[in-house]
Amino acid sequence: MEYASIEREIRIEAAPEVVFDVVSSPEHLKDWWPDEAEYGSVPGAAGRIGFRNEDGSVQWEQFTVVDAQPPRMFSFRWTHAEGETAAQGNSFLVVFELEPEGAGTVLRMTETGFRERGWTEAVAAQEHAAHVSGWDFFLPRLPAAAEKAAR
Repeated sequence: MEYASIEREIRIEAAPEVVFDVVSSPEHLKDWWPDEAEYGSVPGAAGRIGFRNEDGSVQWEQFTVVDAQPPRMFSFRWTHAEGETAAQGNSFLVVFELEPEGAGTVLRMTETGFRERGWTEAVAAQEHAAHVSGWDFFLPRLPAAAEKAAR
């Protein structure tokens, strides 16, 4: 089985400018994905995003913006070790491509980097499955976040 990438597409009833803000701004990102987000939204900006555990603690993941081309594309690397520069081989690359369609936006998400981590087949499969499950849970929350941001 191949674990090279995850690709998803979703139509959102909001203008690309709104959707771009929802996928790039830490304030809006927290409305649909992590519980915490601390980073600048410009290429090269580094920070972190956090997911709250059941006990209330936060599991932090490193986050580095790769590219930002409003309102067409936003990409970042994440899950690299703290203190490391995000690069191929130590992090996942997520790319959001936005295309206007009527009054809405088609968002295409691609996440890569599973093979490049140097993991065994079993670990790559486990990480890939966890990310598939995660994106399948979080991406459907985007339309509501865009609706909220548009108000």
